[in-house]
Amino acid sequence: MLQQNDPRNHDIIVNINGRLLRRGEAGVSPFDSSVQNGDAVWEGLRVYDGRIFRLREHLARLRHSAVALHYERIPSDEEIVTEIKRTLEANAMRDGVHIRLTLSRGVKYTSGLDPRLNDSGPTLIVLAEHKPPVYDKRGITLKTAAHRRPPADVLDQTIHSCNQLTSILAKIEANAAGADDALMLDTRGFIAETNATHLFFVVDGVVSTPTTAACPAGITRAVVIELCTSHEIACSVRDVTLAEAYRAHEVFCTGTMGEVAPVTMIDGRSIGDGLIGPVTERIATLFAELTRAEGQIVVD
Repeated sequence: MLQQNDPRNHDIIVNINGRLLRRGEAGVSPFDSSVQNGDAVWEGLRVYDGRIFRLREHLARLRHSAVALHYERIPSDEEIVTEIKRTLEANAMRDGVHIRLTLSRGVKYTSGLDPRLNDSGPTLIVLAEHKPPVYDKRGITLKTAAHRRPPADVLDQTIHSCNQLTSILAKIEANAAGADDALMLDTRGFIAETNATHLFFVVDGVVSTPTTAACPAGITRAVVIELCTSHEIACSVRDVTLAEAYRAHEVFCTGTMGEVAPVTMIDGRSIGDGLIGPVTERIATLFAELTRAEGQIVVD
């Protein structure tokens, strides 16, 4: 799976610390922590008809990650929402839009690892693109990667950081195998997530999803668990093995970038009949209905 180049994004306006700049003019300082050390946190947001779905939950996760990394002078939710609104209005965007929100520790006065070198406050980047859900709703394929998701005593995955090298290495493995994405295990051998999304498994109508011991607590993942609860679909959060994935009747993945999408093959093995299953289809429909009805208005 390779995202397509949308010509509408060739000359978009990017927001860097409140400065609205054309894509080709925008730049981040080489002394910024995101460039120096990958020291930044991020969120993916999706805009539906002028509304951002679960915006407050995304901003809370961004703030929790920044606090865990001991960032100083974290912008308030209101400040961030104002910059999001300015960016969307500058691009005349209101639907079919994905926003990459990045907050770094900021600019250092000299190169180095020490956070005490940062004395100018954080850097906030709002990047909005025309981008519909990126996953094929007819189904995607996964390849189990050799690279594992690290446990909390190595790098706590509840910190939603821009340090994504493990995911990139896993994605390289998937690309080489001709799969759409990589399935990633934790260091104990249980399924964590894919390189970019959370996973759900269905057996006899019962839904299971891995714990977040080695992956972020996804916003879309939480919504799907809520939908299962409110619509009386049996759902459990537990350790899931690769063998269970192979014999599942249905598998689907979730995320802001791709919403809800079926997984039809893992490691060359067909999942169920290789088509979207009834539980997956029902949850995808319920999710679509929810995104049409909920969300904080950011542009009129």
